[in-house]
Amino acid sequence: MNTIRRLIYGEILRSVSFVIVAFLLLFFFFDFVDELQSLNRLAAQGYTLPLALLYVALLVPSHLYELLPIAVLIGTIYVMARLAESSEFTILRTSGLGPSRALSTLLTLGLGFVALTFICGDYLAPEANRAAQILKGRFSGELTVGQTGAWLKDRQDEHSYSVNVGALSPSGSMTNVRIFEFDAQGRLVSTTKAAHARFASDNSWALEKVQRREFDLAAPTGQAASGGKLPQVQNSISPELRWPTRLSIDMVAAALLSPDRMQTVDLFQYIRHLDDNGQSAQRYEIEFWRKVFYPLSCLVMMVLALPFAYLHFRSGNIAGYVFLGVLAGISFFLLNNVFGFIGNLRNWEPWVAAAAPGILYSLLSLGAFRWLVVRQ
Repeated sequence: MNTIRRLIYGEILRSVSFVIVAFLLLFFFFDFVDELQSLNRLAAQGYTLPLALLYVALLVPSHLYELLPIAVLIGTIYVMARLAESSEFTILRTSGLGPSRALSTLLTLGLGFVALTFICGDYLAPEANRAAQILKGRFSGELTVGQTGAWLKDRQDEHSYSVNVGALSPSGSMTNVRIFEFDAQGRLVSTTKAAHARFASDNSWALEKVQRREFDLAAPTGQAASGGKLPQVQNSISPELRWPTRLSIDMVAAALLSPDRMQTVDLFQYIRHLDDNGQSAQRYEIEFWRKVFYPLSCLVMMVLALPFAYLHFRSGNIAGYVFLGVLAGISFFLLNNVFGFIGNLRNWEPWVAAAAPGILYSLLSLGAFRWLVVRQ
């Protein structure tokens, strides 16, 4: 049995490696062509061709994470179909490779691909993306952010805060920071604007070039109508101000970056922060469960490829079956994305929206596998 495992594992590993290298070279070329525009725009700031190549190379781990399951599918289908075409798989079956043992053999190898996908998605890709953003930010000035910046919420005792961060620089400092403070009744207590802010070590933000406006709400609303004193507004300007907060650099980065670029632990912590402040975390919860279940799609791809070993191939007919398998894999990933969007719109349970495509395709693959085995 060890000889059979070495034969199958060696063939699949070589095939999957060839497919993933071909895909990565193709995406590297596309990214480099797209990066030529930035090279022309930032050439005056010292952004050279070697730096552009380094930036594109730092995007490779993200592509590896995205392409690994489909590369596993293509490589495994090719190996299973080729073994069936040459009757080698028939010989393996007569040597003791039963259906359950064949399935367990592929799933054991699939666990290795699951671990590799998880490492790429949770460690290599986020670190490489962060390094790529820092490299690009040295020449563009700041990390990319939406037109309105990132909005966050914080709660301290009876007061709540709405915070807007315009941009986050590669060095970790923030620009165009606005802080709106509300009391327990939801009334605006103060507004603070800072040109720059940086994260301090004592769970606070060091605000620079601060403009602060405080509202004295001691006078009742009806007092002004009866000729009483109006609420007072106090304006102050200071070069620096410390603002205590639980908002960390990871939370700010999570609000600025796309959730699919974050680590699973960072997503979980950010979801807890949103829940504590009464904000909707549906989108991030779906992305969290997708990151949990996405590496397991390698097992789904293995199950999807196994029925091809039990088909009968004519000479030259293998390419058509491989193409059908590739279409099935592409449909899986399309359905995976569609379920994520539908789950977000329909407020489905996040884990259901993330796990449903994998469960559905696993059942279909096991049904096809059982039908082929029983029929033969």
